[in-house]
Amino acid sequence: MSNALRSAEPDFAKPETSAAPDSGELPTTHDRGRMARIRSRAAIALYYLVCGLLTIVFLFPIAWSAFTSFYSPADASASPPKWIPSHLSFENYTNLANYGAGIWRYLGNSASVAGMTVAMTLVLCTLGGYGFSRFRFRGRNLIFVVILATLMIPFQSILNPLFVLLRWLHLQGTLFGLALVYTTFNLPFAVFMMRNSFDSVPREIDEASQIDGCSPLQSLRIVMLPLVLPGLVTAGLFAFFGSWNELLAALILLGDARNYTLPVMLLNAQSGQLGSIDWGLMQAGITLSILPCAVLFLLLQRFYINGLIAGAVKA
Repeated sequence: MSNALRSAEPDFAKPETSAAPDSGELPTTHDRGRMARIRSRAAIALYYLVCGLLTIVFLFPIAWSAFTSFYSPADASASPPKWIPSHLSFENYTNLANYGAGIWRYLGNSASVAGMTVAMTLVLCTLGGYGFSRFRFRGRNLIFVVILATLMIPFQSILNPLFVLLRWLHLQGTLFGLALVYTTFNLPFAVFMMRNSFDSVPREIDEASQIDGCSPLQSLRIVMLPLVLPGLVTAGLFAFFGSWNELLAALILLGDARNYTLPVMLLNAQSGQLGSIDWGLMQAGITLSILPCAVLFLLLQRFYINGLIAGAVKA
């Protein structure tokens, strides 16, 4: 009897045998996290690799122009092109400085036209953008659409009427007349940019300034302009780039060689002996024309990016 009961009792001392591990077992949480980190790092590495390759592709022509500008004229015009020059030289910059009336005169002409264009564009687009954003008047949307519609008109098609108009105003061949033309070209986009910038500012700020006794112009000058500074910088940069690099209008509207801007001067200076292109002189001029644009963009890129997205998201 006792032996039977003893045999019926469970054997607690004897451990149970564990099941054989399954080869198809799912990965643990640690394994899944490690795989996710690997995929994330691979995606980041691929992103930076693509960005690096695109940067090299876009910067290579600029770097090549800057490096070639220090070649000797013979090395710069060699065919096939030389990757390594026989020696470095400043001869191209010396020839550029002594061309025509001197490089400084042409740089001054370009700077004058660009400065006048930026100043007139900023004043007009600020007033226009503020008016379209803050005031309600009959035909407001129609006028704004008409201004934007001018962006679809190729400016090359209206150069002849502009030439006749400037001649009638006795401004043909002058730097101020050319700046007026560039202002006309840049104004539609600048007004659009500034209206978006003013729309991104809450109207309560305007109302608070008017309660404090500010007129609309005082509110614009004291309160609003610091808030829309990124939009102003963006509109100014677009106006500067457009006027500094533009060639066709300056070539048609400027008849006096002393008033040539830098692009027109480079077009005339590209011919060497027997009609060949003086590549060294051209690369030096291109490098010199790139520097102001690159410096301004690098200094103001933070405002530029903020200005481009102004008004995209409204509170």
